[in-house]
Amino acid sequence: MLKTKDSRLTVDGSARSACRLLISGRNAQAIEHLQSACQAVAGLQVGTRLASNGHCDPLYGVDPLPDILLLHVSAHWREELAALLQRPPTERPALLVSGNLEAAEGMRLAMQAGARDFLPEPLDEHELAAALQRILQERRASSASQGKLLAVMNAKGGSGATLVACNLAHRLSLQGNVLLIDLDLQFGSVAHYLDVLPTHSHVDVLQQVHGLDSVALRGFCAHYSPSLHVLGGRANELCLPQDVQAEQLEALFALARHSFDWVVVDLPRHIDHLTGTALEQADQVLVVLQQSISHLKDATRLMRILRDDIGVQGSHLQVLVNRYNKVAPVSLKDIEEALRCPAALLLPNDFNVVSESQNAGVPLAVHAPRAPITQALKQIAEDLQGSQAPVREGLLKRAVGRLFGGSSHA
Repeated sequence: MLKTKDSRLTVDGSARSACRLLISGRNAQAIEHLQSACQAVAGLQVGTRLASNGHCDPLYGVDPLPDILLLHVSAHWREELAALLQRPPTERPALLVSGNLEAAEGMRLAMQAGARDFLPEPLDEHELAAALQRILQERRASSASQGKLLAVMNAKGGSGATLVACNLAHRLSLQGNVLLIDLDLQFGSVAHYLDVLPTHSHVDVLQQVHGLDSVALRGFCAHYSPSLHVLGGRANELCLPQDVQAEQLEALFALARHSFDWVVVDLPRHIDHLTGTALEQADQVLVVLQQSISHLKDATRLMRILRDDIGVQGSHLQVLVNRYNKVAPVSLKDIEEALRCPAALLLPNDFNVVSESQNAGVPLAVHAPRAPITQALKQIAEDLQGSQAPVREGLLKRAVGRLFGGSSHA
């Protein structure tokens, strides 16, 4: 059985907003030394965890997870770092490693686990303080300019997710800078819908994302307007999901949030490591369906996967009924009860206006500003802009890397 000794500071009003640092290890004297050094750094709420035996994972049983983990490695450093590597990247706090490591293998494992810095012994307290300050500065910069991520997904092929994603992105761009990402690597149609011609594919961006900044990211985009930027595939190339890693997509989202007020992602209708990453990262997920038994069955299955298998919080999920008809056999009440998602959003059936807009490559707000569907999308965009970012109450319960057998496009 794992034996731990936790030291938790008394949290006053100022400490509640502090960055939570956990010092974990098996050497009580080393942990005490590290704690003393870390408490001299402003903006930290410092806790310790002394593991005397049992599980090698330095975060085993820790809930909630800290913002920063300072790991003092023991003779079991291989197992300790390997345990961190087994966690999804989203369940790894910012990591600092101290102690004694074998140079080549130890440094390699530490870097793979996401270590920001390695602090050898004897400890240099100035180096430790500087490493912690760098992480704190990154967190402050990120939270100061954190854009929101909206993911839009069909419950059944052809429900209208691309229509919704493109038009909401355009609406949101009237009040801020928006990046619209087409994550359908093979059959994406966002570029066609907005009549833009990508000169670079999103795969190009993803494969180079770790070397990009905000200016470079905008240079890779196609531009519908000065405030609406598009990342999609080129028509003459074949891209496969295995060409892109989840870590690359996470890095793109982090950079995009830092660079834009909104990131709108048009998702393909299946669950894999890429769509799972987008769903996990999203502040809001719109699930689009229409009023039929087949749509409702597929939506029920998708919502179960999102809630139970991926762990998307209910407050992040919103159902949108496209081509709504109040006299349809499948009623709004049927949908809300089956999907356990009250207050579904509604888009009226305006087939001719939508078809003309799509064929012309012009958003509905430009093509038919007074149409009922355009007004409904305007209201949804205004509601999104007026809402506060949901409070994240912890990490997701399951790894996004787990793959599910999603249905293909209908």
